[in-house]
Amino acid sequence: MTELNACLALSALLFAIGLAGAIARRNAIVALMGVELMLNAANLNFLAFWRYGSHPENLAGPMFVLFAIGVAAAEAAVGLALIIAVYRHLKTTHLDDVDRMKG
Repeated sequence: MTELNACLALSALLFAIGLAGAIARRNAIVALMGVELMLNAANLNFLAFWRYGSHPENLAGPMFVLFAIGVAAAEAAVGLALIIAVYRHLKTTHLDDVDRMKG
């Protein structure tokens, strides 16, 4: 197994774990962690294809990863703020209990 295949297999495993966590769990914080795990799997793909590609001197892969990390940080901040606001209003982080959008 080549190193690129090993990185891609690890990335696929991380993505599958994140997808299962985002879909199967009903807790909003665990679902948010699953989305973050899927973003990290995509970042690993970017870095693997950059490192083992034909032009590793081109820094497009790390630039995509830095941009994705910034987007993930903003997404986590907004997501946690929404979860805190819902918890303060409804006293739960269970996604099935949050069935209305009016205050």
